[in-house]
Amino acid sequence: MSATVTAPRRRRPSHGPAGSPLLLGQGRTPRVLAGSALAVLAALWLLPFVWAVATSLQSEQDVATPGLSPFKGALTLDSYTQILERGNVALWAFNSLLVAGLVTLLTVAVSTLAAYGFARGTFRGRRALLAVTVAAIMVPPQLLVVPLFKQMLLFNLVDTYAAVILPQVVAPMMVFILKRFFESVPRELEDAARIDGASELRVFLSVVLPLSRPIVAAVAIFVFIGAWNNFMWPFIVTNDPSLMTLPVGLATVKDAYGIQYAQSMAAALLAALPLIVVFLVFQRRIVNSVATTGLGGA
Repeated sequence: MSATVTAPRRRRPSHGPAGSPLLLGQGRTPRVLAGSALAVLAALWLLPFVWAVATSLQSEQDVATPGLSPFKGALTLDSYTQILERGNVALWAFNSLLVAGLVTLLTVAVSTLAAYGFARGTFRGRRALLAVTVAAIMVPPQLLVVPLFKQMLLFNLVDTYAAVILPQVVAPMMVFILKRFFESVPRELEDAARIDGASELRVFLSVVLPLSRPIVAAVAIFVFIGAWNNFMWPFIVTNDPSLMTLPVGLATVKDAYGIQYAQSMAAALLAALPLIVVFLVFQRRIVNSVATTGLGGA
C-alpha cells in the first residue's frame, strides 16, 4: 500500500492591512529612510517659496547685495507697502475672484453637458465632433489669441467682463476627462431612472452628477486655478484698470526703472496668497478629489 505524500503548502507573503501606507519594508529603518527622503524632497520643493518670501521682506539694496543667503539685511514690508499704495489690489482681487468663479461655474456646466452627450449620445456626427474636440486639446492657446481678440472686437466686448470670461469657458481637455469618467458610470442606474419616468436631463442631474462629484470637484479645482493665474488673455483684452485681474494689475505697478526683485516677489506672493489660503482650508477635499479621480498625473 503506497503512502500518499502531500507537498507542503507555500505560505503567502503577509501584507499589511488594507489602506496601510506603502513602505520600503517592515521595521524602523525603512520608515526612517522613507521619512528622510520625503523630508529632503519637501525641503527642495519649499526652497523657492522660502527664497521668494525672504526676498519680498527685504529692501532692494539688500536684495542686490552679493551672497547666497536669502536673508541679507533687516526685514521690512516696504515692497508690500509700495505695491498696495500704487494699485487697487482689493478691486483686482475681487475681479479675479469674480472671473475665476464664473469661469469655473460656466466651464463645469458646459463641459459636463458636452461630456455626457459624447458618453451617452447617439446623434449624427458624434464621432467627428468628438475628434474635433480631442484635436483641440493639442492647439496651443497662444495661437487663438488673435482670432479671439478679433472676435471680441467684432462683438464690441473688449474691456468687459464677458471678454475676459467667455473665451476661457471652452475647455476640451475637461470635456474629454469628464467623458471618460461618465463612460464608467453603470448604465443600469440610468436605465432604472428612465423606467421610473425620468427624462434625460433628470437622469443626468439626479443620477450621473451625484455619482461624479469627485471628478467634477477635481475639474472645478483645476479650472479655478487656471482662471485665477491666467495673465495673457486678461492682459490683452482689458485696458481699463477697474477691470484688471490681480495678476495683470500687479504687473502694472512695478517700478519702471529696472527690475525690482523685492517688489516682483511681493507681487507674486500677493497673487498666490488667495490660492494658498483656499488650499489650506480645503486641503483634504482637494487631495481626495484628485486622488480618487486619478488626475494627479494628468
